[in-house]
Amino acid sequence: MIGFTAAHGDEPGPTQRPLLAGAISGVIGTAPAIAILMLSGALRVEAQILGMSEPATVAAGCVVMALAGAVYGRLFGRAANDVRGGWLFGMAFGFALWAAGAVMVLPLASGGKAPAGMAATGVFLSLVAWGTALGTVHPFVHRPLHRSIESASKRAEVGPSAAVSNRQQGPRRELKPPQEARRDQQQP
Repeated sequence: MIGFTAAHGDEPGPTQRPLLAGAISGVIGTAPAIAILMLSGALRVEAQILGMSEPATVAAGCVVMALAGAVYGRLFGRAANDVRGGWLFGMAFGFALWAAGAVMVLPLASGGKAPAGMAATGVFLSLVAWGTALGTVHPFVHRPLHRSIESASKRAEVGPSAAVSNRQQGPRRELKPPQEARRDQQQP
């Protein structure tokens, strides 16, 4: 991950739930995206391309955006919880999603059909707005979802076994410097 986000490590702590928070944030972020899709006429065009009704397209989009939000939470880890910079991470993620999904996957999945003109602009703006909303709300959604230390301490990653090197349970192994280990291997 990006170096300046590593002040406290990139990996979410054992009491955090980035996948759940990302999925919820992804669904919340669909509100501005759907509004932009409707205003630009892109929702109608996408529904025609996919061969679905507009409500079915919105429902499928909510599921896809929930999954994409979970990927965002996992990919950005602790950086996704940044209240000041989360919107920018989200916007960049929305742009990447547009580049990968709307530009590459949609034409492949639909036999070469893709939105054009105002509808294409609407798809782009909706995904960037979705990402911005996702990144903005994620820290506020994630905070109340944290587990308490008491309930998390029952898990191996937090409890007494967390102090054991490499999170191994059972007897500890003896670590030797490389020179001693080679000498021990050479002796019968």
